[in-house]
Amino acid sequence: MDLIADRGRRVTVEELNTTKLLAHAAEQAKQRKFEDMLIVDVDAHHYESEHMEQILPFMENDVLKQLAMSGRAKGGRGAIMPQSVGYQDMGGRVTRYPLRSSEKTPGKEHRDVQIGHRWMDAMSVDYSCLFPTGMLSIGLHPQKEMEAELCWAYNRWLTEKVMPESGGRFFSMLCLPFSDPDAAYRQVCEFGHRKGVGGFMVTTVRPKVGVYENAYMKTYRAIEERGLVLSFHSGPAWGESTFQSCNRFLSAHALGFSWYNILHCTNWVVNGMGERFPKLPVMWIEAGLAWIPFVMQKLDHEYLLRPSEAPLLKKKPSDYMRDMFYSTQPMEVVDEVALQDTFRQMNAETQLLYASDYPHWDFDLPSTIYDRPWLSEKAKHNILGGTAARLFKLPPRNEGQKKNLERFGNLHT
Repeated sequence: MDLIADRGRRVTVEELNTTKLLAHAAEQAKQRKFEDMLIVDVDAHHYESEHMEQILPFMENDVLKQLAMSGRAKGGRGAIMPQSVGYQDMGGRVTRYPLRSSEKTPGKEHRDVQIGHRWMDAMSVDYSCLFPTGMLSIGLHPQKEMEAELCWAYNRWLTEKVMPESGGRFFSMLCLPFSDPDAAYRQVCEFGHRKGVGGFMVTTVRPKVGVYENAYMKTYRAIEERGLVLSFHSGPAWGESTFQSCNRFLSAHALGFSWYNILHCTNWVVNGMGERFPKLPVMWIEAGLAWIPFVMQKLDHEYLLRPSEAPLLKKKPSDYMRDMFYSTQPMEVVDEVALQDTFRQMNAETQLLYASDYPHWDFDLPSTIYDRPWLSEKAKHNILGGTAARLFKLPPRNEGQKKNLERFGNLHT
């Protein structure tokens, strides 16, 4: 019998699965009576690296496909992902990471669907926006052709093999090969109409790309015309030059997630993208919230001094930021007064959406929002799912949810 150490005791592998690991989360959801509150998680992940044998055959370029598959066969990852830092798993201290491969999934549905439904049910999450994990660093790949091929293969696999088996509970903002504007536009045209596609995602760990470049305008317009969402998902890059002086992963992790969204959000706002695409919902993901008031104040101050450098703007930069959307995770909860003021400055009641970031080690439960005593009932409903239901056109899953969506003006018809 396989035994593993878990917080000082010895347990069998059979004891450890997603449902049991999240038993306390399930109890918490039950206590808060979440069943009548639609909960939408706009940022959850799976480990696409576990399924590369299924994904890589969807690549179109035979030469790059052979390179990627041969590198995989030899146990390497260089042709697929440019880097890997082994600190996200907390040095092996999070049990669910090393045990993922041993979790049993006996049903006919895809393995990621079964595991996904387990954690969603435990947290009382109704819908989840599924993102990759390793591919969040795809913007650092030295070959834009490989980036385009991998995004194409992943997007086909996700929309054809995974999401159709989820019973409609998974949706996604598909990964764009942003290093190649023409390839990005092609993928919007190809995948934008597919079931479960709520929008498209730009991975922001790509410091040499300007979101204001004219080559991207047709992609933004195509997303806007289809009524979809454009999201920017951040991440850390300890090896990138900006963070090479950090001698602890804690430092690179804390700064990196905020920095890459700060960089691209600043370029988006100052270059007037909000004026050029006023009907395009734009969302900034996995950077926390503390950076938002900082950027608002800095950009407003600079703009008042140098308005000629932002001629497209018709209002203050902070006003454009309040028009955009943000995900909660990782929400900085150490200072309630500061957090409450952040919510005020960003109009969180209408612009903030719940995200768990599960199964990553620093994930947040819905209670992170629900238990804030200073939030109104309407704000809790909107943040936890109502705003997402309206943006992504998600139906309620029971009569209680329908009544609450109607009550707070978020029911999609």
